[in-house]
Amino acid sequence: MRIAYVCADPGIPAFGAKGASVHIQEMLRALLARCTELVFLSPRLADPVPADLAAVQCIALPAAPKGAAATRERRLLATNTSVARLLDSLAPLDLVYERHALFAHGAMEWALAHDVPSVLEVNAPLLAEQARHRTLALPAEAQASTRRAMVAARAVSAVTSEVANYARDHGARRVHVIANAVNPDRFPPHEQPAEPFTVGFLGTLKPWHDVPTLIDAFARLRARHNATARLLLVGDGPERSSLEARLAAHDLTAAAEFTGAVMPAEVPGQLARMHAAVVPYSATAQPFYFSPLKLYEYMAAARPVVASRVGHLAEIVAHGRTGLLCAPDDPADMARALARLNADADLRARLGATARRQVVRQHNWHDVAGQVLEIAGLTPVHVP
Repeated sequence: MRIAYVCADPGIPAFGAKGASVHIQEMLRALLARCTELVFLSPRLADPVPADLAAVQCIALPAAPKGAAATRERRLLATNTSVARLLDSLAPLDLVYERHALFAHGAMEWALAHDVPSVLEVNAPLLAEQARHRTLALPAEAQASTRRAMVAARAVSAVTSEVANYARDHGARRVHVIANAVNPDRFPPHEQPAEPFTVGFLGTLKPWHDVPTLIDAFARLRARHNATARLLLVGDGPERSSLEARLAAHDLTAAAEFTGAVMPAEVPGQLARMHAAVVPYSATAQPFYFSPLKLYEYMAAARPVVASRVGHLAEIVAHGRTGLLCAPDDPADMARALARLNADADLRARLGATARRQVVRQHNWHDVAGQVLEIAGLTPVHVP
């Protein structure tokens, strides 16, 4: 089986440290285990390829220019022609798999024209995200390109039901909800670390992660339950300076550590430093449609989870069995959940162990790849 995997998004370094980068790498691993040949097309291939992905043939797409947004977006539209030409050169193909990106429709339309099975992976309502958090200079063209991709795809894989609705609203017909997952082999469970009690967060410091509520909850934990508790923030991003200011306002700068961006190979070691791992999201800041990789990684690492009760998080985290849920936007409720874990090492161990068993059984990337091949009408070569 010969598969072409396309990601035309210029904002995702394929072998970098972002959550989206990890997602790509894990899907490459899972697909590679189930096919005879895998080709990957991306404009961001500068980082070293992990050794276990050396068998993937990587082909560079044109880089998007810096500068005016309209110029950049027109170049992205032009990349569709490059994608089609490259797929012509790679034919015959058994599957075209694409991570949906704004202004990208060439891969799905090529597959439709050549009667090749195709699956479009949709991770977020990108049109709304771009308009809310960045710049969208050519909204009509972005809308048209999104619809072209959705209509052309033989099947769409959406990470949540909210994202599935977005895909349908833009013309997708066969939509399947396949949540994100984890590679449990990357996260061998560790014993609980030594004191002090450490509350952890993993992720890019972007506005949609409600780290401010986590900081306020941590301040309550320190003031009322454990004056020596630590906060470990693994990742980097544009919100870091405002988060540092919030910690300073609580006089907690010395109690927190920002690691900066870390590569995927370093993440398991950072999770092993945590006594409790938090998935903080707001119910009011913006619509919730995420399937957070951090949640599955925490669970695979057997870290007890505290998650906001929003979206499908309550479907993944069983309160009191695989983690603790708290009210979103509520530092006091999050602090109470953290205080429970601070006071009860046995509870932490039990929640973490049960969470790992669940995620290994229900949410691993090999099964996701199998579902992708199934909805494409294909049969895997072998399953490891």
